[in-house]
Amino acid sequence: MTDTIKHHLTPEILMAYSAGTLPEAFSLIVATHVSMCDVCRAELDSYDAVGGVVMEDAVTADVSSDALSSTMKLIAASDTAPKAPRRSTGTLPSPLQDYVGGDLSAIKWKPLGMGVKQVILSTSKAATARLLYIPAGAAVPDHGHQGTEMTLVLQGAFVDEEDRFARGDVEVANEDMEHTPIADMGEDCICLAVTDAPLKFNALIPRIAQRFLRI
Repeated sequence: MTDTIKHHLTPEILMAYSAGTLPEAFSLIVATHVSMCDVCRAELDSYDAVGGVVMEDAVTADVSSDALSSTMKLIAASDTAPKAPRRSTGTLPSPLQDYVGGDLSAIKWKPLGMGVKQVILSTSKAATARLLYIPAGAAVPDHGHQGTEMTLVLQGAFVDEEDRFARGDVEVANEDMEHTPIADMGEDCICLAVTDAPLKFNALIPRIAQRFLRI
């Protein structure tokens, strides 16, 4: 898989993930990409190692005698402890299968029009994660961004004004970018898209619909 991935996560995003400062939706897309990409996983491991060294060299502070036992109880009671990426034989990588409750057959798509479908995943309100299904040859309306949008290809491919993005590739867009993603011919495109602000559609109908479609 890694040999075919041409578009990777930036060091800044990987460092933020390592530090635990990303919103849940962005952490999900990073974990999903890392589970598919040996290059980014190795880079992430290096940031995790640096963080461990920093912790070892940090100035110690006095704590109460029951601090350790209290912390261990909190960890045992938590269901949000990070998990190491694991491989999946399905279309959806393992981090996504945990959110969806299975592979593609478990997804309950909702139509957006022109054959495009989506499902919004349950994450914290700081950002929105959605799975997008784009029929081969179909286009997402041209749009800009009011924040950050990250798009990870899970099946097929799409092209826009920037490049071509195939399975495992991730595109990071910000306020300076406008594009019109078009799914490659030959195979329907499925993506995981994460945004921290509404998109800026140029056409009237998408602008009217986005309030109801939460895009």
